Amino acid sequence: MRALQDVDVDVFQGEVLAIVGDNGAGKSTLTKILSGVFPPDRGDLYIGQQKIRLANARQAHELGVSTVFQTLALINCRNVACNIFLGREPTHWRFFVDRWKMLADAQAALADLGVHIPTLLGEVGELSGGQRQCIAIARATSQQGKVIIMDEPTAALGVKESGKVLDLILRLKSAGRGIVIISHNMHHVFSVADRIMVLRRGNLAGLRRKKDTTPDEIVAMIVGAS
Repeated sequence: MRALQDVDVDVFQGEVLAIVGDNGAGKSTLTKILSGVFPPDRGDLYIGQQKIRLANARQAHELGVSTVFQTLALINCRNVACNIFLGREPTHWRFFVDRWKMLADAQAALADLGVHIPTLLGEVGELSGGQRQCIAIARATSQQGKVIIMDEPTAALGVKESGKVLDLILRLKSAGRGIVIISHNMHHVFSVADRIMVLRRGNLAGLRRKKDTTPDEIVAMIVGAS
């Protein structure tokens, strides 16, 4: 059984593309292919005019593709700055972590997003869900990603915290980033998306511009009623 079959996706700068579908539609597999976690069995990947083959997630980062997974991949017992620069800590004398630079750069990354965290030295596990989501997004943006993929960015958040994350997505769009969000929340999708891509049983069920569709049409494509 194939998780995806003949699915084409384009992501443009200054745009939010939403990918929706029921459980098992292929959303997670597509996300992992775009982020370098899974290699595609066939087909081509391009960034601009450059044809690429992603060997791993690190290569995707180097080419400007950053992913915020639903699990966030944060270490609860480490502080905010450590999590933002996890695996790419600034160093001096080649081997020693430059903690002052890491703190300053982490503060700058959060400030660029308009996010305020009371202290960067506190453990991430003590923060709210919205703050943790913002830290994961700051880690992606600090990698200078041209494309940022977010898997269910508001799934575990309340109304107020979800609103902050949606505002953050729109600010990233205004800054010229290409944003891909995977979501089950149709209200959130229609709040931020420019285009909506529907997957069903591993196939492309439809692609619509938000201004040309309705939530009812999108749901009908998801369940196969249209």
